Amino acid sequence: MDDKTAKKVARIFLGGALIFAGVSHLTFARKAFRAQVPDSIPLKKEDTVLYSGVAEIALGSSLVLTNEKHQETVGKVAAAFFTAVFPGNIAQFANRRSAFGLDTDLKRFVRLFFQPVLVFWALKSTHKN
Repeated sequence: MDDKTAKKVARIFLGGALIFAGVSHLTFARKAFRAQVPDSIPLKKEDTVLYSGVAEIALGSSLVLTNEKHQETVGKVAAAFFTAVFPGNIAQFANRRSAFGLDTDLKRFVRLFFQPVLVFWALKSTHKN
């Protein structure tokens, strides 16, 4: 598999994962996602979950459907989104909130290291060259 194809597969897979996550925000995993909303967010937790779900669906769709001209921009927006929601992962760890099978401090701590991977993935899979 050449580099261009690998990036396309990675980009589409990430987009699909975001779409799935967004749909789960709006449906079956809404309660679990509320556990990740930091208390410092000035919106109702339910609203934050719904808004972030819509944003994930939009970002995921953009990663899947955007043309080559705009892919790098979409990747940067996705990376910024992953960075912006990272405090939710920290809040889940700090407040010892169980969700998504993250029911121990160790599991919640290890989860923190996956967010930089998502940022890198969004940037690398959309970078031109």
